[in-house]
Amino acid sequence: MTELINGRRKFIQSTALGTAAISIGSVLPGFSAESYRRIIGANEKIRVSIMGVNSRGLALAQNFAYQKECDLLHVCDVDSRAMDKCISKVQAVQGFKPTGYPDFRKSLEDKDIDLMVIATPDHWHAPAALLAMQAGKHVYLEKPASHNPHEGELLIKAASRYEKSVQMGNQRRSWPNVIQAINELKGGIIGRPYFGKGWYTNNRGPIGIGKEVAVPEWLNWDLWQGPAPRKAYKDNIVHYNWHWRWHWGLGEALNNGTHMIDLLRWGLDVDFPVKVSSNGGRYRYQDDWETPDTQVINLDFRKGVTMTWEGRSCNGKNIEGSSVGVIFYGENGSLVISGGNEYKVYDLNNNLVKEVNDATNVDPRDAANPAGQLDALHIQNLFGNIKNGENLKADIDSGHKSTLLVQLGTIAQRVGHSLEINYENGHFIGDKEAQKLWSREYEKGWELS
Repeated sequence: MTELINGRRKFIQSTALGTAAISIGSVLPGFSAESYRRIIGANEKIRVSIMGVNSRGLALAQNFAYQKECDLLHVCDVDSRAMDKCISKVQAVQGFKPTGYPDFRKSLEDKDIDLMVIATPDHWHAPAALLAMQAGKHVYLEKPASHNPHEGELLIKAASRYEKSVQMGNQRRSWPNVIQAINELKGGIIGRPYFGKGWYTNNRGPIGIGKEVAVPEWLNWDLWQGPAPRKAYKDNIVHYNWHWRWHWGLGEALNNGTHMIDLLRWGLDVDFPVKVSSNGGRYRYQDDWETPDTQVINLDFRKGVTMTWEGRSCNGKNIEGSSVGVIFYGENGSLVISGGNEYKVYDLNNNLVKEVNDATNVDPRDAANPAGQLDALHIQNLFGNIKNGENLKADIDSGHKSTLLVQLGTIAQRVGHSLEINYENGHFIGDKEAQKLWSREYEKGWELS
């Protein structure tokens, strides 16, 4: 824990605005011990700031603003265009104008903010969440929980240390029919499940070869990079294609695979594997895309349980009639959860024995807002936890475990061989090459340790 405290202190000192001295008791200028102890009353609104509002964050901002228990007070983004657009959209929803902050750290100084919503590129997820917790804020964190496994472990320690609610955006954990499906699975509807398969398919085009150009006037490129070591600005990275560059993103596996791996881990009731392998690569186009566009991750667990995830970014052929989903195979049949709030159960002869549907429109390939109405249930769960102690359906411990499984797969892919894993903590067993990817290098002054 001492290592965490020292690391967080260094991180805050390097990032907090101004020159005020930083101490453990006052991690950002303007904070007092009393501000950390403030308890939200049952009838008070939760006051929210959101960071990263170009695409997914814009949809989240509007969803939060629609909730009657919430006032969205701050909109933060390094892209002035995205920030202004989000401010306008949120104002139309809630009837008053939120304040815009090009630098989210200034928002964290406001003692009236209760919750920070983080929908940034992956490399900012854990650092921003750590800063928010140190500033006394609860956190809603989009998946994945972290850019690397070490950051995920830091988040768990910080959530405990600062006693803050941290909900990860595994929204399906709050979808009613998905919950029912998992409960039926665990109740034995297909007997003992022993194998699970998840998938995601799309028809993404090429991203080309980027050119070094001047940074646009609307973008703070330095703050966009934040804790990541500095690189020159190229014209094909911002806003979405960072997903396919290891420096900032983690590929389709962590972009969409996290959701399906989470369902598999939940349904099969497993934590850490004993062996992980991955096959695939960037096959469809020759461009700046580094991460696999075609990938199969295999995870073996104790007691005869296996799961696999298949990702095809550039070939959208459906599996089981859906572009995204999971299927559990058991002793007496199979259970399919596709992209929506629905499921089907089959016997061993492939006869459909049960089907549960929902008319709610879900578009799994909508990168911004695939299921807004259903996702509101996840937001409500977080509010219930903050105000009344309701159990979080996707706390950071659970979120880290599901994120880690996919990270282990990407690390196996990058080192080019299978990995033996300690089933008690998810760490590598005797693999120095893989261990180098447990954490990452940070820009000087932004180190996490």
